[in-house]
Amino acid sequence: MNNYKQLVVGAVAICLLTGLFTESLAQRRPNTHFVPYSSVSFGGGTSTYFGELNPYSTPLRSLFNLPRWNLGLGYTRQFTPHFAARVAFTWARIVGDDYTFSKSNPQKYALQYVTNLNFRNDVKEFAITGIYNFIEDGRNSDVRAKFTPYLFGGLALVAHSPETMPGDSLQQAYKLDKWVKLQPLHTEGQGQPGYQKPYSLVTLAIPVGIGARYRLNDNFNIGAEIGYRMTLTNYLDDVGGAYPNPDAVQGLGAALADRRNESIAARTGDSRAADLQQLRQSNPDLFASSARGGGAKKLPRDGYLLTTFTIQYIIPTKIKCPPIK
Repeated sequence: MNNYKQLVVGAVAICLLTGLFTESLAQRRPNTHFVPYSSVSFGGGTSTYFGELNPYSTPLRSLFNLPRWNLGLGYTRQFTPHFAARVAFTWARIVGDDYTFSKSNPQKYALQYVTNLNFRNDVKEFAITGIYNFIEDGRNSDVRAKFTPYLFGGLALVAHSPETMPGDSLQQAYKLDKWVKLQPLHTEGQGQPGYQKPYSLVTLAIPVGIGARYRLNDNFNIGAEIGYRMTLTNYLDDVGGAYPNPDAVQGLGAALADRRNESIAARTGDSRAADLQQLRQSNPDLFASSARGGGAKKLPRDGYLLTTFTIQYIIPTKIKCPPIK
């Protein structure tokens, strides 16, 4: 029994000495045998929607219009000094409002001002991405690069459900909550003969972006990244085509499909009456147009931009000793 104890103590001592020796060499020797390592991250930041209610055609204006928030968790595996893979879950809120976008200049942004749609959407994203680090890591996590800019790209599964604020008059008339889910209302006639089928509340997206991480100590990094998600749907905002015929949508669906004549902006409570009167005189065609979103024009798919700041915990790698028999 004593011999067995001595063997165990000796093996533990060898493991400890080997670990110390390996760590010392890792600080001095070049990267000859990379040891993969993992990290978990938590972070948050801003989210910005792009689509019919926040157009791609005005990127700078749209970038700073109605930003909201995102929160996320991730797991990253560093396979080589340059390449890593990450799985991450992100919950982001995106918002769009024609009135807010156009109220500073109703004549210049007449289409958005007249259309007068609004939405919010809580997007749940599960993404798998590949990461390329411009600066290679050392041979293990303890000697990883101090500062590393990187590129990333991949594929994401996105669940969403757009909602709209109906305004006081509709809330009272239909006894509604503050926010109303839009997809079940089929605001563009979806599901009716001659119209498209209802859009899915699950879609794919392509996340691409840039980022950088900074090593705080052996166990923690901080990071920042900007990533754009081009989705495969045009209905993050419930807007993608034309106004439906009057017989295709009735009741609340019809009221929320066409909001051009509302005199009060639903989200802000501001009066639109005076500007609407001027626009009826200067742009009467907008009040008779069939184009609710893109109409006959083929517009880019909806997307969103995430700016994220993270804290990353490096999972320690253990030195494995052979079992004692």
